[in-house]
Amino acid sequence: RTYAWVANRDKPLYNSAGTLKISGINLVLLDQSNITVWSTNLTGAETSPVVAELLPNGNFVLRGSKGNGKDGFFWQSFDYPTDTLLPHMKLGLDLKTENNRFLTSWKNAYDPSSGSFSYKLEVPISGLPEFFLWRNGGPVIRSGAWDGFRFTGIPEMQNWKLINIVSNFTDNKEDVAFTYRVTTPNVYAKLTMKFDGFLELSTWDPEMSEWNVFWVSSSGDCDTYMWCTTNSVCDTNTTPSCNCIKGFELEGGTWDSVSSECVRNTQLNCNGDGFSLLKNMKMPYTKGAIVDKRIGLKECGKRCIEDCNCTAYANTNIQDGGSGCVMWTSQ
Repeated sequence: RTYAWVANRDKPLYNSAGTLKISGINLVLLDQSNITVWSTNLTGAETSPVVAELLPNGNFVLRGSKGNGKDGFFWQSFDYPTDTLLPHMKLGLDLKTENNRFLTSWKNAYDPSSGSFSYKLEVPISGLPEFFLWRNGGPVIRSGAWDGFRFTGIPEMQNWKLINIVSNFTDNKEDVAFTYRVTTPNVYAKLTMKFDGFLELSTWDPEMSEWNVFWVSSSGDCDTYMWCTTNSVCDTNTTPSCNCIKGFELEGGTWDSVSSECVRNTQLNCNGDGFSLLKNMKMPYTKGAIVDKRIGLKECGKRCIEDCNCTAYANTNIQDGGSGCVMWTSQ
């Protein structure tokens, strides 16, 4: 039995005498003393009868009996995930309601109450949206920005197509959110934030009646948030894994992930120096970066080299030869 959603995960019933019912326009869960332990907490009035329905995609909805389609939903469980993202669910920010839909792990394998890990979208005022894995309120792993195909910090996502999973990231006036869908009929998948801090993508094997884990998030040094310091890159094939980028050298001579710093070999000449090309990189965190999706890489580089505070630039989208511009500055 696979639990994809739990209504009252942090306020459980202590026996089987609870009641789930519709009260006005709300779905409510009452304990044996008729005290509300969970509610959809909606306000307003509805003239037609209210219906609760479990849809074929796993979405539990509350709607008017005459309403059809998403616009007719008063409330839906897809807006309040627990630890599992099902196909067509949105993970991220609803800009109309300001509801940030995120995953939170179970406490352990048998206790569905909120655990130590969560996976949540951060949307900076200036910069590009990224997902963070949090542990007890502190950042552990950063997904990297969406490049049109995948998140730059999760290169394995390009292999999801092998099991007919198509990923999408929406950034418009209504939603900033990640979704995925399965293109093969009658194939089931789930993305779960596990209680031990790993994200798991699994598909259902009907013949064996079990979930097959296709992908598990990484937890190596190079995946750890801020493992290396400024002006360095992380490479799992080197020892130590942190390396200064071209034109920089380690101050002090030995690596210490807490205090090591890469400094310029020679002083920057703003009017004469150029840029080094770095390939196959997870983009640095873009919080505070300048983003302009209307221009391409050539104009992006021109603007960056004309600004002495600009330290790096890249496309925001690598589809169809690349588009958009993100510029990091020293300010």
